[in-house]
Amino acid sequence: MTTSASPQDPHLPTAGLATMTVSALQESMTNGGQTSAEICAALLARIAAVDAPDSDVALRAVLAMSPRALDDAEASDRERSGGAVRGPLHGIPVLIKDNIEAEGLPGSAGSEALRGRPVAGDAPLVTRLRAAGAIVLGSTNMSEWANFRSRSSTSGWSAMGGLTGNPWALDRSAGGSSSGSGAAVAAGLAPVAVGTETNGSITCPASLNGVVGLKATVGTIPTRGVVPLSRSQDAPGALARSVVDAAALFEVLSGSHGLVDACRPGTSAAVRVGVANGWLTGDTATDDVFRAAVDRLAALVGATMQVETPGATLQVQDDQVSVLLAEFVDDLGEYLAARPGVGVRSLSDVVEFNQRHAASELAHFDQDLLAAARACGGRSGPEYRDARRRNVDWARDSCLEPALGDDVDVLVSPAYRPAWKSDLTHGDVLFGGGAVCTPAAILGWPILTVPIGLVDGLPVAMSVVGRPGAEPLLLSVGAAVEQALGGPFTSRHPTAWGRPRRG
Repeated sequence: MTTSASPQDPHLPTAGLATMTVSALQESMTNGGQTSAEICAALLARIAAVDAPDSDVALRAVLAMSPRALDDAEASDRERSGGAVRGPLHGIPVLIKDNIEAEGLPGSAGSEALRGRPVAGDAPLVTRLRAAGAIVLGSTNMSEWANFRSRSSTSGWSAMGGLTGNPWALDRSAGGSSSGSGAAVAAGLAPVAVGTETNGSITCPASLNGVVGLKATVGTIPTRGVVPLSRSQDAPGALARSVVDAAALFEVLSGSHGLVDACRPGTSAAVRVGVANGWLTGDTATDDVFRAAVDRLAALVGATMQVETPGATLQVQDDQVSVLLAEFVDDLGEYLAARPGVGVRSLSDVVEFNQRHAASELAHFDQDLLAAARACGGRSGPEYRDARRRNVDWARDSCLEPALGDDVDVLVSPAYRPAWKSDLTHGDVLFGGGAVCTPAAILGWPILTVPIGLVDGLPVAMSVVGRPGAEPLLLSVGAAVEQALGGPFTSRHPTAWGRPRRG
């Protein structure tokens, strides 16, 4: 593990802004140091300098900018000057994943099949952001169709946005499918961003990019207006530079209260933590960093104990694919049929669109998962009901409930090994970790992911899993992890902006 100083930021005029937390930005706006309009304008300049395809860095984390962002920021400044502040996100720029509908933004799920197709309006979660005074700055690139298009896909690539890089090493993966949201927060393009997770799509980019990620309990944050993959597993969530920032964003998205309070020192003192050694990554250095972080965490929680957590068997993995294929064809078809405008109306239409536009859509990998979903018969198909039952039985009765039992409140494990090289020819061939995601995904349980250090100059993270509605417990443990390690990760290890590296 190394903790060397970061190279020079690629856009020095905004380097200080790039590491500011939500609370620091609020303090600056309250004290007259900066206005929301000035912050948003500076971040737009930063995005143009480091993210755009024709920039020196070409990170490709941001897909589109909102045409109303500066107007909304100016309106929030007028409210503040009149003494009206709606909450901790008032005037704070937020990026949203490209599968979330918002007025003026594509909502394309990364696919050219939805290019230019109007959205119905703001998704309810976007309405909540705007009502809280947040500024929707733009939308982020993502793995096309939530990384469920091909078994040989490359995380972070979409036909709409190209391949998102990882700010720590530009040739490394930014994870999937909320790749742009994770990379954007790590790169200082916005203090917080919204992602979605079906199985690992917040956890992975949070881990690989060195930011905090909170995937909510399924149903806690509304998914209407979000391009679906699986109604039983899809969950929006927060990506941020600190646990308390993730809590603040989650409060707004979920319409709940008390999550920021759960991050206060001492709130984890009664929490019993199970260490899930069955979910290690297999990468020695990553697992050693995890064990060291657990040792330091132990002083701040009620108790830590070793627990058994089985990994997913081949049967579980096959059943998971069967479930997602069936739900995808039904749920996406229902969504596309209701979306305004002219264009694809079913998953079958998407497959045919990609065949007609193979030069762009199929340039790097195929669409075998889309074709399999089209042929599976949906929820009425012969495999769905039994596969879903077996998945739930395994996740609940053989995995999570026995591990938690009566003595454990949350489980912790390493998230993923360090980011692998992006490979548009062979796909994600250097995958490692992620065992923590599948049982929680199947049951719709929440996961918090918190950076814990560097391995070969790349971030690694700890994930915390709990029962439905356990987000306060997860956040209290996550805040304790930050406290044990000396503060939020991004305050100690600013974005490295590494050049492509060997090995």
